[in-house]
Amino acid sequence: MQTNVTKSGLSPASFSGKVDGKDVQMYVLTNNKGVEAAIINYGAKIVSLSVPDRNGKLTDVVLGHNNLTEYLSSEEPYFGAVCGRTGNRIAKGKFTLDGVAYQLAINNGPNNLHGGLKGFNAVVWDARQTDNRTLELAYLSKDGEEGFPGNLSVKITYRLTDDNIFEIDYEATTDKATILNLTNHSYYNLSGEGDAGVNDHMLVMHASGYLPTDDTAIPYGKPETVKGTPFDFTTEHSIGERIENDFEQLHFGKGYDHTFVLDKKDGELALAVECYSPKTGIKMDICTTEPGVQVYTGNWMSGNFEGKHGHRYPARAAVCFETQHFPDSINKPEYPSVVLRTGEVFKSKTTHKFTVK
Repeated sequence: MQTNVTKSGLSPASFSGKVDGKDVQMYVLTNNKGVEAAIINYGAKIVSLSVPDRNGKLTDVVLGHNNLTEYLSSEEPYFGAVCGRTGNRIAKGKFTLDGVAYQLAINNGPNNLHGGLKGFNAVVWDARQTDNRTLELAYLSKDGEEGFPGNLSVKITYRLTDDNIFEIDYEATTDKATILNLTNHSYYNLSGEGDAGVNDHMLVMHASGYLPTDDTAIPYGKPETVKGTPFDFTTEHSIGERIENDFEQLHFGKGYDHTFVLDKKDGELALAVECYSPKTGIKMDICTTEPGVQVYTGNWMSGNFEGKHGHRYPARAAVCFETQHFPDSINKPEYPSVVLRTGEVFKSKTTHKFTVK
């Protein structure tokens, strides 16, 4: 559905263009409560997500850009994007599958991050809007793309329900064994994008374990308990309350940038995250079938560029909740497997429910 201006104040026309010879445009989803999601098929990016605050005022809760050109040259190439084939990091970009060694691009310190130099965040997806609240996106990642084996067919469905739930469904098949770890990398500020920071956001994580990492953000191995650490969000704490604590894991990432291991059964759609802004009253509950959530507090954002409506995004102006399998899983057999084989169908679901309190 095309409108002249979105409820978040963006012009869909300014997101139209061509990338790699393929058409890019904005798709707008709405429900019967007036909630609105705006998505572009470049990178399957969620550009804006407008939900009501405690006074009923629509508030755009994701960071992003004003037009397609800004997305193409952004310092933050993952704003709102789907990351793949493998979200998060693979140590030294190396893995072995069925006896074959693979070397991926090194694009984050010594490691491979979010699928490589041109991951799913930087390709044009085939889009089909089936109704005013549903968008289907499809992409064929060819055998050898970014060094990964197999022709991988991926489908993402974005859906907005009348209960103010924004759903993401992932599905994928391959013609040769490969690895896959899909996630969405939206940057949330529930006080509204452009708000100074998320340190005041109240957070509960349904996770009694987390994955400590080395100084390149690769997990050592088995989960450790969050108890007695700044990673304990099993009861409500503000994001900023302990983020400056003298704790090695926080020093490595300049804040939180870690996988929380969820207390749930494998594949079960269960509540993982509860996050709330005292300023707006907006609460977001995230349920997922994934085993983990990477919590990233925007520690490396610079504020050097303008985002939507001239807003600048300094460090910790947002928080990401990337539902996913664990980083470097392919090199850690004790982790849930990220291997997808022929004849199998990968399915994953994450939902974001917006309420006020």
